[in-house]
Amino acid sequence: MKVAVAGAAGRMGKLIVQNVVADSDTELSQAFDIQKIGEDAGEVAGVGRTGVEIRDALKIGKELEADVLIDFTNADASLENIQAASSNGVAVVVGTTGFSEEQKNEISKLCRSIPAVISPNFSIGVNVFWKIIEFSTRYLADYDIEIIEKHHKFKKDAPSGTAIRAAEVALKVLREKGFDRKAVFERSKERKDDELTVLAIRGGDIVGEHTVFYIGMGERIEISHFANSRHAFAGGAIVAAKWIAGKEPGLYSMNDVLGL
Repeated sequence: MKVAVAGAAGRMGKLIVQNVVADSDTELSQAFDIQKIGEDAGEVAGVGRTGVEIRDALKIGKELEADVLIDFTNADASLENIQAASSNGVAVVVGTTGFSEEQKNEISKLCRSIPAVISPNFSIGVNVFWKIIEFSTRYLADYDIEIIEKHHKFKKDAPSGTAIRAAEVALKVLREKGFDRKAVFERSKERKDDELTVLAIRGGDIVGEHTVFYIGMGERIEISHFANSRHAFAGGAIVAAKWIAGKEPGLYSMNDVLGL
């Protein structure tokens, strides 16, 4: 399966390249970025020469030829890359977060013509984490629910897409159980009973930590996921890329990929 990587010179892009090269079922066919143009993508990623030069990401619309495009860039660049993939009939795997509602609507339209796996987190563990939250909320709906996430100080968006998805999962179950709650993203006063608060911490080089608290009178349950390296995200993206190839057009999630 031929894989193109957008953002191939970035932190996640280099890990994606490493994983594509290491997997016997995938072949690195193209690499795009706005830096390191003309350099060998494998050498930039630290896996040796591949013969695939990094191309100018601004020209991806005219040059994209692959079975799947994997994109971990930023919201604006990612939208342009999905547009390029849609125009060229290329499936996409997108791990970018921070899309506006307008961008999400545009992506939904674009993915009517191509298959796409789009997720705020491709870690297999995190996707199981969300399922555990769904299960736990059904039995702890009357508890106070709080979410805290921690990431490195360079992360552009806050709260993280993973934390927002965790809140969405819990709120969906709460609505089904008849509890009217809303997500809030800051606190300067005492807690209100209709709140589910999502708080973000930024500092140093934290890869990613998420904890959901179910707090009752006299007890609490904490459900946590800790990412020790970005390899967890890269590995999950390769699993998704191998799964999405040849699927019918439409938007898919990691739940579909993993059968959760």
